[in-house]
Amino acid sequence: MSTLAAAALAFGTLPAQAEGRLDKIAETGSISIGYRESSVPFSYLDENQKPVGYTIDLCMKVVEAVSNSVGKELEIDWTPVNPKTRIALMANGTIDLECGSTTDTLTREEQVGYLPTTFVTGTKLLVRADSGISSVDDLDGMTIALAQGTTNERAVKAAAEERGLDIKVLPVRDHAEGMLSLETDRVDAYSTDHILLYGLKQKSKTPDQYAVVGDFLSFDPYAIMVPKGDADFALIGKTALAEVFRSGEITEIYDQWFGPMGVEMTPLLEAAFQLGALPE
Repeated sequence: MSTLAAAALAFGTLPAQAEGRLDKIAETGSISIGYRESSVPFSYLDENQKPVGYTIDLCMKVVEAVSNSVGKELEIDWTPVNPKTRIALMANGTIDLECGSTTDTLTREEQVGYLPTTFVTGTKLLVRADSGISSVDDLDGMTIALAQGTTNERAVKAAAEERGLDIKVLPVRDHAEGMLSLETDRVDAYSTDHILLYGLKQKSKTPDQYAVVGDFLSFDPYAIMVPKGDADFALIGKTALAEVFRSGEITEIYDQWFGPMGVEMTPLLEAAFQLGALPE
């Protein structure tokens, strides 16, 4: 648990008639954040086992705004999530914000809500550099690790079916387990969003031994997950992010996490930020 002081952002006071997560947060004085343990550089545990990352920084802007709205300092209840648990934990009220590397899809919006897009990526492959694998077509007769319940799992399986490929799948819980399966030669490839693959490669002990390959197999706009149908709570999050986008602070946050990886902001992501920078 950690305590976050109320921020300087002015969002007014909580309306007396408001219902939903804001009431719960105001009553308990705490907010529950779902985080990922190995989604570098979005949401992961640092050497001190503290959640850090690009999405975590953006979520802290939302938490500050919520703190101001309810008029009190908030304790943060950090809850680890993975691809199989994150949507259920949001839908059942266990977490208030999911701050990881989650794609916003129409199917998921049947159960949960999302704030504006914070990153744009897509499915690619991570392989050993000397494997000779350059695309999903080269995986015919081979084994790939896929995190269950992800858009990447669906994208790879769809590509294999469309192209008539015999690809065996090793289901894994998260990115750390997927990377370990590749490092220990249990699989020939691990697939997830390309930016996460670069993060896993960079964090490995032997980054030069791995390569990110292949064409994009999916389009994945990331966004912070929030409760479905709670307009008051979502508006606070949208307002907080709009200020970050409008002020240009998003560039500083982006450069902090993606600069060391050599990943420049794409025109598509810049456009997403402009669309999210709604006026007051």
